[in-house]
This record gives sequence, C-alpha cells and structure tokens, in this order.
Amino acid sequence: MTAVPRTRRIGSRATRRLVDWGLPVIALVVLVALWWLATIVFSIEQFLVPAPDDVIEAFIGQSGFLLEQTWVTLLETVQGFAVAVVVGISTAMSIAGSRLLEKMIYPLLLAVNAVPKIAIAPILVVWLGFGPFPKIVMVFLLCFFPIVISTATGLKSTPAELTELVRSYDASRLQVFVKVRFPYALPQVMVGLKTAISLAVIGAVIAEFVGADAGLGFVIVQSGASADTPLAFAAMALLGVISIVLFYGLNALEKVILPWAEENR
Repeated sequence: MTAVPRTRRIGSRATRRLVDWGLPVIALVVLVALWWLATIVFSIEQFLVPAPDDVIEAFIGQSGFLLEQTWVTLLETVQGFAVAVVVGISTAMSIAGSRLLEKMIYPLLLAVNAVPKIAIAPILVVWLGFGPFPKIVMVFLLCFFPIVISTATGLKSTPAELTELVRSYDASRLQVFVKVRFPYALPQVMVGLKTAISLAVIGAVIAEFVGADAGLGFVIVQSGASADTPLAFAAMALLGVISIVLFYGLNALEKVILPWAEENR
C-alpha cells in the first residue's frame, strides 16, 4: 500500500481549511450585497431596513457603547451555559445510571421544556429582579434540556460487550464509567453542548427583552422604540458574532479533546 506523501497531506489540509473559511466568507459577502441591492432597487426607507453602510456607520458612531453591551450579553451567556453544563451533565449521569430516576425525571424535563421560555421571563424578573440573575437562569433553562438529552443518550449507547469486557478485568463501576462510558459518550455530549451554546445567546436576549437596563437585547428594544433601526441591526450583527465565536470555540475544543472522533468522521 503506497503511503501518501507528506507534502500532499499538508496541501490537502490547507485546501480544506481554505474551503472551511472561504465559503462562509463568500456567502456573507453575497448576502450583504443582496441586502444592499434590495435597499437600492426597492427604495426601502432606512427606518424599515437600513442599508449595510448605515449599520456600519451606526456601529462606528456608538462602538464603545455597543461593545460594552456586547460584554454584558456575552457574560450572561457564558455564565448560564456553564451552570447548564455542570447541572445538565450531572443530571444525565443520574438518569443513565438509574432506570428509576429516568422514569421519574424524564416526564418532568419534558414538561419544563415544553413551557415557552418567553412566558417565564417576566416571572423571573419578579422573582430575581432586574440584575443579571434572571438572564443567567433563562440561559440555563434553554441550555439544560439539550445537554441532558445528548449526554444521557451517549452514556446509554455504550456497547454492552465493551462494558462487560472491562468488568471482566475486575474494574469497578466508577472505573467503567471513567474509562469507557464517559469517553464513549463524549462525541454525543459535544453535540448537545454545541446545540445548547446557540440557544444560550437566544436565552440571554429573551431575558433582556423583558427586563434589563443593559445588554444587546436591551439595545434592540430601545432602538426599536426610537426607530433607530441601524443601531438595532448593529446589535443583531454583534449577537451573530457572539454565536459564531462561541460555537466555533466549542468546535475547536472538540477537535483538541476528541481528535479520534474527527478522524472517524
């Protein structure tokens, strides 16, 4: 069997990275161009849909204010997501380890997840006030369910023969979990985390819509009330940037801790 030359492997890897980065950039440029063209062809008023240059001007004019609000939303998002990871994985481990707990907890999880989170936001403000805590709790509520489901599914998908093989070497339940079940479930866990991180930003913004005096959601509400649409679009663009950075940050982490999963794909 002929070995693939190292230079060819490096070249194919560089080409793949170029495609991974280049195609999204091309798609973004095309989308912005179509947006700009639509505002010209249809003579859309700025207060309805601003042109890209109006949004850029709004961002430059209030960059300090917008970046400050971006930090507020980012902090709420990361804090709520971190709590959801700790509680969600712990809950999933309990569910995967006990059939009784699974039958008890699963219906409650489904019931809580079925409640529209926008309906809970005003109640959180009443309970926790207008500080960061209602936003963190809202992020937690949106992230918790996908993390639990993905982690529990991964833990329960470990092949029985693999578990029995490890137990045949007198491994304890803890050793089986640490050495076999959890590593085997990690790809599924990462799927849940990447799903949850996208929902985390949505959760923070929902909470900021209802009761906040800071954050990008607050900026969007205030901009809409004053018909400052370019500023609202600038805030929405920053929300998109936050989502992309967090998602691809998790994607990079997955490649570091699970290189074998990437190779299998």
